[in-house]
Amino acid sequence: MAGARRLAAFIALALAAVSAAAQYPSRPIRLLVPNPPGGATDTLARLVAPKLGEALGQPLVVDNRPGSNGNLASEMAAKAAPDGYTLLLCADAQIVIGPHLYAKMPLDTLKDLAPVATLVNTQMLLVISPALPARTLAEFIELARNSNPPLAYASIGNGSQHHLVMEMLKARAGIDLLHVPFKGGGPATTALLGGEIVAMFGGNSVSGHVRAGKLRALAVAGKERSTVFPDLPRLTDVYPGLEVTPWLALFAPTGVPEPVLSRIRGETNKLLADADMRERIRKLGGLEPYVTTPAEFHDLLRSEYAKYAEVVRAAGAKID
Repeated sequence: MAGARRLAAFIALALAAVSAAAQYPSRPIRLLVPNPPGGATDTLARLVAPKLGEALGQPLVVDNRPGSNGNLASEMAAKAAPDGYTLLLCADAQIVIGPHLYAKMPLDTLKDLAPVATLVNTQMLLVISPALPARTLAEFIELARNSNPPLAYASIGNGSQHHLVMEMLKARAGIDLLHVPFKGGGPATTALLGGEIVAMFGGNSVSGHVRAGKLRALAVAGKERSTVFPDLPRLTDVYPGLEVTPWLALFAPTGVPEPVLSRIRGETNKLLADADMRERIRKLGGLEPYVTTPAEFHDLLRSEYAKYAEVVRAAGAKID
């Protein structure tokens, strides 16, 4: 008898989920963005939102909620009603790095947020000042190994991927470098151009200067070669497994019915397959459309969460 009741309850829940998906969406959807207007995440959100809203039949309203290195928007998303009417567009660092940097977090990013769909990924370049005599990655490593005091490198902030990938390179190559954190890619790049530091990992903020000959690129950090700089080697070619590929993705509160998530995911993946949208994304600079299956996205989150836990621990990076 109890078994029959449980079966009936399960069937009722399943039918309710199907019904919710069939009616979804019936009103506008809020798209939380953890950055102020104008940055890469916000620009991508404002490119994708109108088209995704058109496909779903209801507008996606971009809601910029900067604060606490993204934790404010993440917490708002996690605490929203699990009905599919609140989504979060954020960078991987918020989900898989942030939890290891803070002594206290307002949410468990892997438990309180449901992965919906990946959107884009990007490459980071290892760039140096042309004033350095090194012209290759091997020459830079040798120069760093023999420099006393250590060469100084910039990052966009303590615990950022730009910081952590250089710490990973230091560990694998057996070199010492002095970390100088800045508040963002712009100030870090300005410091490199001005000679305050001699190296950094960067994306859009450095690629134009590489093309102009003002900075020298030595390698890419990603799993794939750069489509913009195809002749550059990958770090993983020299140090197998040393790979960092930043990405942006959509998340929802945990508990959103799977049929609703599937609807959003399906329309998002269709959008990313559209040739015009792919071209518009690439024109944003350094971004590449990035589609995964639910299983691939799940595995990506778990593997990168574990990877960065070890990297952050080894680097001793913390944010109060």
